Amino acid sequence: MLGIDSRAARATWTAALVVLSLCLIYMMRGTLLVFVIAMLLACLLYPLMDMIDRLLPTKSKLLSVTLTWLVVIAIMAGFSVFLGSVVAEQATSLTKAGPAILERLKQPPVNTSADSHSLKVQISRIIENQLREHYNEIVGIAPQVTLKVLSASGNLIYLILIPILSFFILRDGRSIRDAFLDLLEDYRPLADETLSDIHLLLLQYMRALTLLCCSTFIVFAVVMSLMGVPYAILLASVAFPLEFIPMVGPLAAAIIIIAVTIVSGFPHLLWVVMFLAVFRIFQDYVLSPRLMSSSVELHPFMILFGVLAGGEVGGVAGIFLSIPTLAMIRLLYHRLSRMRAVRRLGVS
Repeated sequence: MLGIDSRAARATWTAALVVLSLCLIYMMRGTLLVFVIAMLLACLLYPLMDMIDRLLPTKSKLLSVTLTWLVVIAIMAGFSVFLGSVVAEQATSLTKAGPAILERLKQPPVNTSADSHSLKVQISRIIENQLREHYNEIVGIAPQVTLKVLSASGNLIYLILIPILSFFILRDGRSIRDAFLDLLEDYRPLADETLSDIHLLLLQYMRALTLLCCSTFIVFAVVMSLMGVPYAILLASVAFPLEFIPMVGPLAAAIIIIAVTIVSGFPHLLWVVMFLAVFRIFQDYVLSPRLMSSSVELHPFMILFGVLAGGEVGGVAGIFLSIPTLAMIRLLYHRLSRMRAVRRLGVS
């Protein structure tokens, strides 16, 4: 009627709904990010909760989740007791030495070394010259960072909200999943298998990412302490959370470590640079492929694209979520491809 094709109309409405959904998701990205982080935290804690649930004589989900969080809090408290004082002491020492370091950057370099043409001295000189050239920017960053910290303090409520949300996800996740599957009654088997695959993917990804972060902290703390690098434990503590951010985080950690090493007067900068390079190669090409499953592994080109696109869309949060998002898209694509292949075989 009226020359309107019903198929074209349905396709147009479907496309309009998809565009509208994407617009709503983008507008609510801040709120959705909180729930996504809570879900990833729940995925990280799920294996521990599952183990506790199997050990308990009475099957109580509330008790299992409560004991899981008590174990996590105990681990964090133990970490704070053993290393918190060292990190705080080194941070205080670096803060006190900050004005003297910035003052030293204004002074021209003094060539008193006999091997002033060696590679080590040349690298140190290049970094020092860069720091001197950007001295005014370095000094100007401090007030900006202070203002950003103060403005971000309003978001500290998320540090309480995210664990609470993950608590409810761990406790009621299965019932939420069943309610969602009930809405897709016609496609329930396919949706159930897809959600199981996504759940397994996120479990493997968060486990691997946490192990990579822990290995970074342990190796950095041990090796840099043995090398005598100033503020070794503090720098390892900084590198630990940055490892959660693909590509950008490790690069930022390396820059911070090299900058602090050179301005603090450590004489063996070249060894630090070599250690960071060797560890990055080992982490990216040996340890990470062993920890990441085949469903999580992505081509470096896709990782670079995802990191850049995620940074444009959501900043640091977008970079952090880019890898699991691409992995889920890859998983859905392969599942749809297999489903189409099965249908073709059935038709033939």
